[in-house]
This record gives sequence, structure tokens and C-alpha cells, in this order.
Amino acid sequence: MINGWITKTIKDVIFKTETIDPRKTPKELFYYIDVSSVSNRTLEIKNADEIFGKDAPSRARRVISAGDVIFATVRPTLRRIAVVPDHLDGEVCSTGYFVFRTKPEVYNRYMFYFLQTDKFMGEMEKLQSGASYPAVNDTQVKSQLISFPPLPEQKRIVAILDQVFAQIEQARAKTEQNLKNARELFESYLQQVFSQRGEGWVATTLGKATGGVFTGPFGSLLHKSDYIENGIPLVNPAHITMNGIEADYKKTVSQETSERLSNYIMRNGNIVIGRRGEMGRCALVTCNEDGFLCGTGSFFIKSSEQVDGGYLVRYLRSASCKTKLEKIAGGAVMPNLSNTDLSNLDICLPPLKKQREITELIDRLSTNTDKVASVYRTKLEALDELKKSVLHLAFSGELTTKDAKEAAA
Repeated sequence: MINGWITKTIKDVIFKTETIDPRKTPKELFYYIDVSSVSNRTLEIKNADEIFGKDAPSRARRVISAGDVIFATVRPTLRRIAVVPDHLDGEVCSTGYFVFRTKPEVYNRYMFYFLQTDKFMGEMEKLQSGASYPAVNDTQVKSQLISFPPLPEQKRIVAILDQVFAQIEQARAKTEQNLKNARELFESYLQQVFSQRGEGWVATTLGKATGGVFTGPFGSLLHKSDYIENGIPLVNPAHITMNGIEADYKKTVSQETSERLSNYIMRNGNIVIGRRGEMGRCALVTCNEDGFLCGTGSFFIKSSEQVDGGYLVRYLRSASCKTKLEKIAGGAVMPNLSNTDLSNLDICLPPLKKQREITELIDRLSTNTDKVASVYRTKLEALDELKKSVLHLAFSGELTTKDAKEAAA
């Protein structure tokens, strides 16, 4: 026990809050805070839906007051925590939140920061149950222990945390912007490269420039009995990454099935591209993947002497080409390319030698961009660790103004 600090259960330092049923006043408007309304990035209530009592969901029950701290008990490790602002005083939140209305001995923002500590979150992670919808219950939350100093010291700690966290967030915003700028600079270079024109460049279509675009087998051609483990992989969009093809060897087909579907076998130098979902998801088939089957959700583009496969993959992945593909893809909910649309995609190709030179330049720039991005990602991870470290000091009674200045430096 830290000298002068008191330890109690959360149940002992909060007031019981009230619940209502808005459906009993069907014509009255109220603001409803759903579990998704709180940002676990900014720890603020980002939106609240104004609805009539008659439209209230069954989980709209808990009355909140300005200054209350709410914590989502559904998927608790997502850290959806927020202080209720003045303009939402008297409104309603979901029963998926636990509402902390602290007694005078505990400062509400001290509780707000305590809920972010590894100690509290670690307990929530251990207690949560439910495979698809993990949650903790109110009794488990109320049984947690919280240690706290006298109120003036709590407010001093909170003032330091407010200052340090604000500076950390400024550093995070700047780092995230730098990371975004690095990616945008790379995409800008790609757009410039792929939009340039020069001697020997030829305007054509993807279908004419390559050996053709071919669709994967329709579902009716494959049956449950055709699938085996550790056979010949099928390549669907989920198996296509920026680094190439990551095959799933738990769901493959036999040699006999592959021979029956010989029209869908991909060869070294072909390109496999997803026809639904994220546009531009593609990979070059290498000798290691020669003989893989194109899956139902993909197309494969056969190689030709006019196009370098590496160049074409980098073009199809570029932001400018993705935009083109999104425009021609049908499907309101999930974009879905047709064989015809992809074959008719307009492209402008430089001579083969130039294609290979451009590919080498893109790869060098990509490597440098990845190095810069890695530095920024490492800094973001360090900022997250810094927040945890400062919180640990604060709730161990070791946080001083000097620590705060050093942490914020």
C-alpha cells in the first residue's frame, strides 16, 4: 500500500445509476449512445443518435449524467472509454456500457485514466467470456480494486496526465501525417510514372496486350468431395497479398481434380487478380506457384511478350489503376469485376526494356518508402508504450512533474 493511499473495490467508490425504458414515452426524443459511438482512438463519444422513444433499441436503458465515465463491457479490451460531456447530460446509453458515477472521494477523471491502465485492462481480458462476443459483466467490473490518494493529489496526477497525453497525441498526429505523406509521395510517383508518354509507348487494352484474361472455375465445377488437404492450392482474393500468394493448404484439390480443371491452371509469369472486394489485389505467379489453380473469386492474366509481369502487377496495384477498376466494377455492396471489363481496361505500355527499368525504379523507391514508414510505425509503437509507462507511474504513486516533463520531451 502506498503511504496515504486507500484501496477499495470500484463498487464502494461509485453511486448506483438509474435505468429507464424510453419506449414508455414513445413520442419523446432522446440521444442514444451505442457501443460503437465511442472512439477507442480518441476516447471520446464521437456521435449520438437522436431517436424517438418508440424506436429505442432494447439495450437503450442506462441514464448518464455529465461527468460520468462510461466503459464498454462488450469486447472490453478494445478500450472504448469516455467521459460524458455536458451536452449529453440526462441522455441514455446502451447496457453494453458500465457507467461510473464516482463518489466525492474519487475524481471522475482519475477513474477515467485508471480504466486505461494495463492492470485494469489485464483483469478485463482474463475475465471476459464468449468466443464470438467476448464481454464482462457488471459484477466483475465492480469487484475490481482501485487505489487512490487524497483528492488534491488525484487532481494533481490527472493534471499531469492531461498535459503529457495531449503532447503524446500531438506527436502521434504528426507522426501519422508523416507516414501518410510518405505513402502519398510514393503513390504520386507511381501516378506520374504510369501516366507519362514517350517514344514507343502504345495505347491498348489489357486483353490485347496480354495472353488474355480468364475466369476461375464456377462453383458448380467444384464439390465438397473435391477438397483435400495438402494438395494443389486454389488462389482466391484472400490468398493474394502485397508480397505474393499465400496459399491455404488446408483447402486444396487433388491431382485428378486439377486435371479435370486444367483450363484454370496458372503458370509461371501469369498474374492472378481478385475479381471482387478490394480492387487491384493481384500477384505475379512464380515458379513456386506454377500449377496452382485460379480460384472462383479470381481472374488470371496470361503472360505475353509485350508485357513484363512485374511492371503490370505494379500498375494494377497503383492507386490510379485501383480507381479505374472501382469505376468499372459492378456491385453496390461489394465491387465485382467482369472478365469483359477487365479485358477492356485501357493501358498505355512503354517498350519492354523501359517497363523493366521502371519496375526497378519503383522497387527501389518502394524499399526506401518502406524503411521510412517502418521508422514512423516504430515511433507510433513507442508513443503507445510511453502512455502505458506514464499510467503505470501515475497509479504507482511515482509520477512527478519532472517525470512528466521528461516523458513529454
